[in-house]
Amino acid sequence: MVLPYKDSPEEGICAICQDLLKEAVSTDCGHLFCRACLAQHVEKASGDLCCPLCRKPCSEGVLGEGYLCHSHQKRVCRFCEEHKLLLCVECLESPEHQPHPEPTIKEAISHYRERLSRRSRKLKKDLAELQRLQAQQEEKPQALRLCALPWQGPDQLEAASAERAGTLSLWEAIAQLSNLVADLERTAKELDATTLKNASDVLSRSAPQNLDGLFPLLPPTGPAPR
Repeated sequence: MVLPYKDSPEEGICAICQDLLKEAVSTDCGHLFCRACLAQHVEKASGDLCCPLCRKPCSEGVLGEGYLCHSHQKRVCRFCEEHKLLLCVECLESPEHQPHPEPTIKEAISHYRERLSRRSRKLKKDLAELQRLQAQQEEKPQALRLCALPWQGPDQLEAASAERAGTLSLWEAIAQLSNLVADLERTAKELDATTLKNASDVLSRSAPQNLDGLFPLLPPTGPAPR
């Protein structure tokens, strides 16, 4: 049975990491551990689960429903990257998953965290370049940037309109990219077995082919072509 607890000194110390409990869960025998610490213990366990402290048996669902296979109600141990599914030992026997090796949950978390961090670093560079262009736009006199002056001819009016549209698109691109970088960093920080699918979705949203609309705004000296 999983019991929710708040992160506070009153909740005690995790017996595994010897630090304050974070997202505390209780084993069947009543001992408390950080969810992440107990998840690592469960992944390494072979055979029947037991409490890391007193060695008494634990139920398969000690970490909560997110760590149980919905098909077989057994603890998950692998992650299928092709189908974005958590798998238990019975799932691995299915012909659907036998043709290709599935990483352990620990391997998948490490792999996706590195990919999220790498993508975040790349997009931060692109964001800095867009912000540099925005600063250049803001240095121009406001009348030239956003206003059509009464004495301007048709060509000047058209140029002013294009300038205004480009400036607004730049602001929108910066906002979109800033939100995406924040999503990448938050997902990497919070990554565990239950959020592996979310990591895959965020990486897909931040894939270069899905961001092509943002980068025509950058000059040739900006980020390398995608």
